[in-house]
Amino acid sequence: MQRRTFLAHLTAAAGAAALPLRAAPAVPTVQTVTGPVAAADLGFVLPHEHVLVDFVGAERITPSRYDSGEAVAAILPHLRQARALGVRTLCECTPAYLGRDPALLARLATASGLHLVTNTGYYGARNNLFLPRHAHTETAAQLAARWIAEARDGLGSSGVRPGFIKSGVDSGPALSPVHRKLVAAAALAHVATGLPAAIHLGRGPGAEILALFAEHGARADAFIWVHAQNAADDALFAAADRGAWISCDGLGRNSLPRHLAVVQELKKRGHLGRVLISHDAGWFDPAKPGGGTFRPYDVLPGAFLPLLAENGFTPDEIAQLTVRNPAAAFARRS
Repeated sequence: MQRRTFLAHLTAAAGAAALPLRAAPAVPTVQTVTGPVAAADLGFVLPHEHVLVDFVGAERITPSRYDSGEAVAAILPHLRQARALGVRTLCECTPAYLGRDPALLARLATASGLHLVTNTGYYGARNNLFLPRHAHTETAAQLAARWIAEARDGLGSSGVRPGFIKSGVDSGPALSPVHRKLVAAAALAHVATGLPAAIHLGRGPGAEILALFAEHGARADAFIWVHAQNAADDALFAAADRGAWISCDGLGRNSLPRHLAVVQELKKRGHLGRVLISHDAGWFDPAKPGGGTFRPYDVLPGAFLPLLAENGFTPDEIAQLTVRNPAAAFARRS
């Protein structure tokens, strides 16, 4: 199917129906870097991407490591390309102490015409290199209080508020004590704010995370299993059975068969309404000349969606994956 025709079918299907969202006293919204947007108005969403990531570590990171003008010049063409391909919203998953820059994101959102969504929370994967010192000594409740304050008051002095919680744990068979604390903090922050929690774990202990969510009063559908395409299939299916979101977000040209197989199996099991698809692409790296090589956000609209259509997915099912599922996953819950 030609891309223009395919996107036309997608747009029509997206407007035809919407997944039911949890009942709330107001229209469900998603907090973007430029303000709240009705979840139903997000359009085609890339739920897990990056525009800038700095791997220098929590003890050395600072915005002075890059020029924001140079970063904008490198990033903006890729955001505009995504918009030209039909994308309307991008969830930027770089957490604090890894290069989260709300002012840069607001500038890019205005220039690109995309809704950009940023986050609160801390990232403990890669042996805690990106955790600030206080994350090791504070309790889960104290960490949650920091993230709740950011959701209420904004990120620093930027005035930008987060639209979700982002955390990360190592992919071992069980959570370490500090990673259990991060997950508990995410659950507590969700209960207080209604923000969903996207947790990087890949082939990690999803069942343990769901148990911690339940222990702290958070529902399973507040948990987005990040990098789920790397996990054991049975673990993913069990999490979907309980209502978690399955985020297959490492999409690239070499991974098309794996992503297709996971989505097909989840559809077969009746869980198409729990799937999120994205690239985990980008990004400007301050440690590299010119920000390094930026990986664009084009495989999903340009290759994977036509592949789904070729394998029997209807325009409405594709709209569910790209429009309605992300709207439901990221809608703030009262």
